[in-house]
Amino acid sequence: MELERECRVLSIQSHVVRGYVGNKAATFPLQVLGFEVDTVNSVQFSNHTGYAHWKGQVLNSDELHELYEGLKLNKVNRYDYVLTGYTRDTSFLAMVVDIVQELKQQNSNLVYVCDPVMGDKWNGEGSMYVPKDLLPVYRDKVVPVADIITPNQFEAELLTGRKIYTEKDALEVMDMLHAMGPETVVITSSDLQAPLGNDYLIALGSHRKTKADGTRITQRIRVESPKVDAVFVGTGDLFAAMLLAWTHKHPNNLKVACEKTVSAMQHVLQRTIKCAKVQAGEGNKPNSAQLELRMVQSKKDIENPEIIVKATVL
Repeated sequence: MELERECRVLSIQSHVVRGYVGNKAATFPLQVLGFEVDTVNSVQFSNHTGYAHWKGQVLNSDELHELYEGLKLNKVNRYDYVLTGYTRDTSFLAMVVDIVQELKQQNSNLVYVCDPVMGDKWNGEGSMYVPKDLLPVYRDKVVPVADIITPNQFEAELLTGRKIYTEKDALEVMDMLHAMGPETVVITSSDLQAPLGNDYLIALGSHRKTKADGTRITQRIRVESPKVDAVFVGTGDLFAAMLLAWTHKHPNNLKVACEKTVSAMQHVLQRTIKCAKVQAGEGNKPNSAQLELRMVQSKKDIENPEIIVKATVL
């Protein structure tokens, strides 16, 4: 068997004892796709906060720094990727930026994949579910050191200060985000009208490459995926992890990377909703526990997704 150089990811995300969000949603897919994953658990909760009850502990920025110092002392702080998601604390986020900058000094090819989790839209109205003081930290500190970002439409609007009403607006917002730093931007969900109709959700991607002669080329794509009628938790974490993996395997083909990521997502969500409905029983609405992502059961789909969602090059 030919030995590829190991590819190592530092994933700084939430941990839950039960279920699949944060590191629990990201680690298994990355391992299945061949990555070494080192996890820092930014929180350790019994379960995600969508349940009626949750208990647990939160890691602060000093504790994060201490863990990183341990890696550094042993000279095992060389990474190919850093992956981050939901954070509630500005000082924790600022510490993440310091760590990313130091790791980029160690390895100039390091790719930082950031899901700038801040809020979402419900019935057309956007609202933040993290403290408002995180926005300037993401905008001014985090996004400039990120290489790949995966905001939803609302988060992309927050970061750029610009509203998206049309696909043209979205493409311009993605250009604004490129100008802030990241060479790959994927708006993971939007309330734009899908050409295929109301039962579809639009995601948009943009990859900007600077060639050796200094000229810039931008590949832009649109992905329409069938809406799944349920509220899942952990989907964004799973999306970012799989996008990391597939952009690694297809570095200059955002179209294929997104098709594989979104297709695998669909397989996982379809399996989850099917199982949840069976567990809930006829006519009952599945609860949080029943709607936990069917991750292990989807191993083959994650490893080698049948392409059921195609992307359009714009």
